[in-house]
Amino acid sequence: MPSETITPAHTAWQERALCAQTGADFFFPEPGSSVREAKRICGMCEMRPACLDYALHHDERFGVWGGLSERERLELRRTGH
Repeated sequence: MPSETITPAHTAWQERALCAQTGADFFFPEPGSSVREAKRICGMCEMRPACLDYALHHDERFGVWGGLSERERLELRRTGH
């Protein structure tokens, strides 16, 4: 089976996402730091569903993706939602 190739079309949402305009610091905070600001920004972003799909599909383990923290994404995977 050939490996999946990520093409620009698959990641075009990243250019339009609000996080691309604010910087990674909010979305990849130091351990124990608040993710509140990242979630607030995600809540206003129209790319949130695509971002969450990407994070779940690529098993992103760190940071806030699609408005969810690492722990929240893990719980989402466990419950199958």
